[in-house]
Amino acid sequence: MSATIAEPATQPAWASLVREIPDFPSPGIVFRDICPLLADADGLAAMLDDLAAPWRGVAIDLVAGIEARGFILGAALAPLLGAGFLPLRKPGKLPGPVVEEQYALEYGSDRLQLQAGAVAPGTRVLLVDDVLATGGTLAAAARLLAQQQARVVGAGVLMELVALGGRARWEIDAPLVALLRH
Repeated sequence: MSATIAEPATQPAWASLVREIPDFPSPGIVFRDICPLLADADGLAAMLDDLAAPWRGVAIDLVAGIEARGFILGAALAPLLGAGFLPLRKPGKLPGPVVEEQYALEYGSDRLQLQAGAVAPGTRVLLVDDVLATGGTLAAAARLLAQQQARVVGAGVLMELVALGGRARWEIDAPLVALLRH
């Protein structure tokens, strides 16, 4: 990371609205359900304010949200930062020519796409997603934006699953901020 951006030192009050569901989608997995947080107007507003805080004063042209929950967070965050929103989609969801980046998952591979020409060279982009787990999705998103000569200014995630080591795959010389660490 080139710059240090402080992460929250304590759990914010809204963190109690993130529900843990054991053994979903498979045994041994603890799913972090953000639906109760999204449904609570005060909690949602406070979380978005916390998500925006590290990036206030950083020049950002676009907030890129990673499908699917990154769309929710990114689209809500973009106007708070005076930026537009860019969806990074799974295959087959965008019309016209697309550019894509493939990435590995624990159980196979997947791809992210964006419309060709949607990002001008030099555009300053903040990546946003809900969870940083193994880091493959976030790294692929950064590579996809690099293909378009965008400048990734950093990434913000709602929560990081520390034991999975995803932060080690963040190879961009830019900050990566997680609001919650599990």
